[in-house]
Amino acid sequence: MHPVPPGRGLLDQVGVGCGPGVAEGARQARDRGATADQVHAVAAWRETPWFGDAERAALALTEAVTRLADRPDPVPDRVWDVAATHLDQKELAALLLTIAVGNALDRLDVPTRRQAGGW
Repeated sequence: MHPVPPGRGLLDQVGVGCGPGVAEGARQARDRGATADQVHAVAAWRETPWFGDAERAALALTEAVTRLADRPDPVPDRVWDVAATHLDQKELAALLLTIAVGNALDRLDVPTRRQAGGW
């Protein structure tokens, strides 16, 4: 079984647009061993060499689930299928739960104007 890549910290930074989510995500990613290059480049993960195939699959799924309104088929089968080649069912479930919790927290932080570092 593989760990759920790349860890909650990096996933929290994908497409959230929320200061606390990005700041806390960066801290958690560093704490879990993400490199400085990964932390700084996660917003441009497609154009950087610092993520492996499993990490890219997790990031693609995270982005699709986070940005549901961006396209008619929000989570294309190909995105899910690639993630499923790198993660087993339990890991996919953990990843989806991580994405959902991060998105829920962002939906609370944005309207309440919670500031990064305010925890």
